[in-house]
Amino acid sequence: MSSQNSTILLHNFVDFGLSLDDCPAFNFKSAIKTAEAFYAGLPKNILDQASMSVPEIIKAHGYPCETHTVITSDDYILTMHRIPYGKIERTHRPIVYLQHGLLSSSADWIIPGPRKALGYILADAGYDVWLPNVRGNTYSRKHRTLNEDIEEFWDFSWHEIALYDVTAMIDYALKETKQEKLFYVGHSQGTTVFYVMCSERPEYNEKIRAHFSLAPIAYMNHLASPLLRLYVTTSPLEKEMETFARAFGSQEFLPNTRFLARVGKDLCGDDNVTQVLCTNALFAMCGFNQKQMNATLLPIIMKHTPTGSSIVLFMHYIQEIRSGDFRQWDYGPTMNEKYYNSTTPPAYQLHKITVPVYLIYSKYDWISAEEDVLRLYEGLRNAQAKRLIENSKFNHIDYLYAVDAPKLIYANLLILMNQH
Repeated sequence: MSSQNSTILLHNFVDFGLSLDDCPAFNFKSAIKTAEAFYAGLPKNILDQASMSVPEIIKAHGYPCETHTVITSDDYILTMHRIPYGKIERTHRPIVYLQHGLLSSSADWIIPGPRKALGYILADAGYDVWLPNVRGNTYSRKHRTLNEDIEEFWDFSWHEIALYDVTAMIDYALKETKQEKLFYVGHSQGTTVFYVMCSERPEYNEKIRAHFSLAPIAYMNHLASPLLRLYVTTSPLEKEMETFARAFGSQEFLPNTRFLARVGKDLCGDDNVTQVLCTNALFAMCGFNQKQMNATLLPIIMKHTPTGSSIVLFMHYIQEIRSGDFRQWDYGPTMNEKYYNSTTPPAYQLHKITVPVYLIYSKYDWISAEEDVLRLYEGLRNAQAKRLIENSKFNHIDYLYAVDAPKLIYANLLILMNQH
């Protein structure tokens, strides 16, 4: 697949035939000034952590942290972070592999801090915690022969991440610890790559004790995100890759665009916290639940999110939204015949997933819609349970940062893991 020009960074979104007068009045410069003023009043230790890397944050909280380098079969150089044990070292420590989501990194699992972030909770419960970073994000932007400034480096989707990155990092963790199986917890895109891996590389079913999907993503045609819905309905089909490339660039979606301005008025309130959140691409796409957000964490979250990803990867999700299917990359009828011997891409064969799977979802998730999750549940061969979060406003990002995430999600994860 070709990303057309996936290294372009454009500060203004391509004009879809709209004038600025058509966009709701929203001043991003003002919002950013409000955010800066909000940061200025936060505790120094929070601001200090906002300048730290993942290993530095982990060590600052008194936990051990290791950094490991993994090279994929197609020569991407990936970084994994590891919390081998908690405050008390234990002899037998089963592996838990925590796969981050879209535009994210290993930081997802540690930002809220001890007793609140899943990475620390698992380490304290006696698990060996591995925090992978997939190609293109801040910690995995190297390749044996390709430079990140060239188009070829960014020519990948979550299909390649599943087949090359996740498999390589799972194999590495198992070999390093001399264990045969691990627990896999994924959030958002971290669930997508699990389904792809275990259906396309079914031998990996034998390496996973159980899988826990937080905000599962396979089918996406009931997605509610206003920002992504707007893109899907506005972008001309024949030029969608070009416009997406010009709009989003190779590393991050830049919020100071007329495209985001069209939904900014609805997303962003007048108070400091929502003004801060709406200037971040991930929150703008996924929504936010202010009652569950610990506002003091915002500088640390903003430092680590969004991180890099490819245009092709985004476009693969856009294809899923449009088609209503869970399938491989769509090259168009003519090229599909060449690559797949069919005018349509092959669907991922979910029945090949034999790992015990637990789906954890919410009604208010803008990305992982309940109807799509239930369809996924029916298609899985060994789905153990589907669990609806007991909070009507729980959103896509809340799985990571919500004040009540330990009570609503993590405590139950520990119980389920003990059963395997």
